[in-house]
Amino acid sequence: MDLPGYVHLYSGKVRDLYAPVGPSGEPDPDRILLVASDRISAYDHILGTPIPDKGRILTQLSLWWFERLADLVPNHVLSTEVPAAVAGRALLVRRLDMLPVECVARAYLTGGGLEEYAATGRVSGVPLPAGLVDGSRLPEPVFTPSTKAPQGEHDQPIPYAAVVDLVGPDRAAAARDLTVAILRRGNEIAAERGILLADTKVEFGIGSGDELVLADEVLTPDSSRFWPADQWVPGRVQPSFDKQYVRDWLTHESGWSKSSGEAPPPLPESVVEQTRARYLEAYERLTGRTLD
Repeated sequence: MDLPGYVHLYSGKVRDLYAPVGPSGEPDPDRILLVASDRISAYDHILGTPIPDKGRILTQLSLWWFERLADLVPNHVLSTEVPAAVAGRALLVRRLDMLPVECVARAYLTGGGLEEYAATGRVSGVPLPAGLVDGSRLPEPVFTPSTKAPQGEHDQPIPYAAVVDLVGPDRAAAARDLTVAILRRGNEIAAERGILLADTKVEFGIGSGDELVLADEVLTPDSSRFWPADQWVPGRVQPSFDKQYVRDWLTHESGWSKSSGEAPPPLPESVVEQTRARYLEAYERLTGRTLD
């Protein structure tokens, strides 16, 4: 996309980064335009079929959560005044040095955490009680970090000691405590709306005062698992308001295999519609708003 007054820096799985261009023609060293696209990824592949309104939902829901987490951690948002072409799905944010770690916290056991637990009894080196099943509530939320793999490669779980080696003991402890606090706060708020927040992934950068700053997105259907509380039954795959629906279609209905080495097939219209509906329901149930 060509945005007058901005230069394209990078495109990830979902987001595109641009820098404002100053009078000198040089990119602004302190600010970034963060644009959420309608692209969706699964199993480290960017799927060929977009989900309409997804970028707007992720951006508006992140803004809503940033407000409710402001007393826990500062965030990177500078302004919502953005070019008209990306209005509603873009933010002007601080440019940060990002921690080289995916900060994950889990309140319930599922997904990759369940697979690791089944094999080792642990998740990211954290020992868990015996007898847990898919959807089990953990005794306490746990910090289960992973590597931040290059695009197209898979993040790998790492023990807390590896985070200490990467960022030092003080930043590791701060990242761990903030990630768990965000999950706890998210669950307190979501519970009032009949939603369980199973797990979440957040990203932190380093601010000018050397403090951790919450960046990218937070507590969205792309970065978290949302389950309807009244349908929670441990021991099965839970109904969800997130992209697990897409993962399940790919692995159980599409005929595609994660181990094939091939790109996933396009999503059928029915899956696109159902995925959009789930994202939208998560947004509306959490915020009590309709999408502008």
